[in-house]
Amino acid sequence: MTIPPYLTIDKGLRHVSLDARDPAFYNDPNRAYAALHAHCPTFYWEEQRQWFLTGYDHVNALLRDRRFGRQILHVATREELGMPEPHPHTRHFDAAEAHSLLELEPPDHTRLRTLVNRAFVSRHVEKMKPEIEELANRLIDGFEADRKVELLSSFADIIPVTMIARMIGIPDEMGPQLLRWSHDYVGMYMFKRSRVDEEAADRSAKEFSDYVRGMIAERRSSPRDDLLSHMIHTEHKGQYLTEDELISTTIVLLNAGHEATVHQIGNSVRIILESGLDTGAMFGDEQATARTVEETLRICAPVHIFDRYCLEPAEIDGVAFKRGDKVGMILAAANLDPSKYPNPLTFKPERNEAPNLSFGAGIHFCIGAPLARLELNIVLPLLFRRLPGLKIARTPAVKDVYHFHGLERLDLAW
Repeated sequence: MTIPPYLTIDKGLRHVSLDARDPAFYNDPNRAYAALHAHCPTFYWEEQRQWFLTGYDHVNALLRDRRFGRQILHVATREELGMPEPHPHTRHFDAAEAHSLLELEPPDHTRLRTLVNRAFVSRHVEKMKPEIEELANRLIDGFEADRKVELLSSFADIIPVTMIARMIGIPDEMGPQLLRWSHDYVGMYMFKRSRVDEEAADRSAKEFSDYVRGMIAERRSSPRDDLLSHMIHTEHKGQYLTEDELISTTIVLLNAGHEATVHQIGNSVRIILESGLDTGAMFGDEQATARTVEETLRICAPVHIFDRYCLEPAEIDGVAFKRGDKVGMILAAANLDPSKYPNPLTFKPERNEAPNLSFGAGIHFCIGAPLARLELNIVLPLLFRRLPGLKIARTPAVKDVYHFHGLERLDLAW
């Protein structure tokens, strides 16, 4: 496997130099991942100053390894770890993240997840199918006669945020504002984020939190049949969620419940159209559709990296980690491991190999995976059925938001 010119690999030291903001990389990260699998699947990324894993088995195991966790300050102090104090200019963001399901470890994680989980089990999510179909058809009705569309703003942005907001109990008309807050919020997870990115995220975190706080006050006095009311009024072992826990949980559900799915709709339509394969066969029945969706999740995942802190001394693939070290798992690269997927860079909707790791695994497996899968299994075949002759009208531009992977826009015609 040829090493791309923007990637430097020292196989002896297992060190890699790679600028994640280089368009040659973030436009097509799969090429770099293939080179890493061939030459250095476990490596120290010099620019990020930590170790990363790309091998499927290593990533899959680490996602489930209780020697590693999403947080570290429950077992060690900042002083012990040499960790700097939080920045004052991100205090609202840090407060909103303080009780995030994505960041907590047991027992707090167990308590929060138990209260939320029943809303996202497949049998409950399946009841949303008619609503998703109705919304998708209504959006297509709005642009079908135009014979062209920018798919993200007219379709992909709208469906996931509308559905997760409805589940929680937030009005549809808040959708555009939720998108603006969310886009600012996820700026905190980009590599090489700027002070401007941090200030925008903090400002939106405050506005987002204030809005959710107002919703909580409403639901306390007038409960409804929605997830927010459920979280407020349901106890777990005699305990109720605090207001801060409710705010963090609502924000993470809204962000995680739509951001990745927006990217994945765009990524999936692009890879399907660029493959030139028969979409009639891809979406011939529910089983074929499900396989196609899983293959798009494998080859063009929307979230590429998750980090873990080492909680106790451990060794992975010959690398020794001590308490407080961070290790990164490149989920999107694990999905391309040639030991699991023959010809991993080839889009093959008929694949029936190892499950992709795009939603993670273990206790932090994506709680919204059933909803995301349902949305993709409904809207992708619907688009191709309603718009025969669908094609890409302009070369898609990829967002400079690594380690997320999504398009700036997707212009289509038919």
